[in-house]
Amino acid sequence: MAISVAAVSCLPPMPDSRPYFNRQTHRKVCLFPQLRPRIRVRIPSFFKNPTALTGLLGSSLTVALVGPALAADLPVLQLSEPSNALSLPTWAIHVSSVVEWITAMALVWQYGEVSGYESWKGLAWGMVPLLGGAFCACTWHFFYNSESLEVLVALQAALTVIGNFTMCIAAFRIYRAMAESSKDV
Repeated sequence: MAISVAAVSCLPPMPDSRPYFNRQTHRKVCLFPQLRPRIRVRIPSFFKNPTALTGLLGSSLTVALVGPALAADLPVLQLSEPSNALSLPTWAIHVSSVVEWITAMALVWQYGEVSGYESWKGLAWGMVPLLGGAFCACTWHFFYNSESLEVLVALQAALTVIGNFTMCIAAFRIYRAMAESSKDV
């Protein structure tokens, strides 16, 4: 993944799609109208209410920090899990990372559709092997790192290597498409 991030960071900057003021016609002109976002995002009213948002964040923080400590004190909630079981916060990080990766794939795909640069969709496809590796890791941890499922560790490693190469190739394709489009302008 570090290779693909480094490759993406070497890309030329995207052309500015903001309108500028034309002094001759006295109108705003957009140089690259195909880059103008066509998706309108609606923010739910819940996020505009600071009291509700503060309550949600506070209760989430309370559950995350105090919940595991209180559960350990109650004998009713004592589960017989092996010593190598992941804690609830560790599971939260694993699951949220997978959800974040899927969201990133969807956003990259949408950017490819909105901007008209189809090479960005290739980046979303290049992210798929890394998602498979994440599923392997979560599956292995779900079964308490069972020795009978150690093949998942090797599969995760292979998918990570393949994913790094596919992301690098996709980043190079984006670079090449951007270089060609800048020559046309």
